[in-house]
Amino acid sequence: MRIEKATNLLPPVKRGKAVEIYVDGNPLIAYEGETIAAAMLAAGLRVFRHTPKTNSPRGIYCGMGVCFECLVTVDHVNAVRACMTQVYEGMHVETRAEWSL
Repeated sequence: MRIEKATNLLPPVKRGKAVEIYVDGNPLIAYEGETIAAAMLAAGLRVFRHTPKTNSPRGIYCGMGVCFECLVTVDHVNAVRACMTQVYEGMHVETRAEWSL
C-alpha cells in the first residue's frame, strides 16, 4: 500500500508515471522514480530471495544498499540490489533465483 498523504500538514505525494514491471512473471504497477524494493513492498511482496544453505527468506533490511539482503535478478542480470535499482517499463524481476556470487 502506498502512502497518498502523510498528514494534513503536508502536500499530497507526487508520483512519477505509472509503469508496468513483472515480478516472477506477474504484472505489477510501479512508478518511475521508485525502487524495485519500494514497488514490491507496496504490492505486499516481502520475500526477495532465499539463502542457498538454509533456504531462509530474505527481503529488505537496510534499504540503502549495504546489506545485500534484497538481491534479485533483473532482466537476466543476477545479484541486483532491489533497494538501489529504479524501476522502468517492462522490467522483469525474478525473486528466489539461485546463483553464485
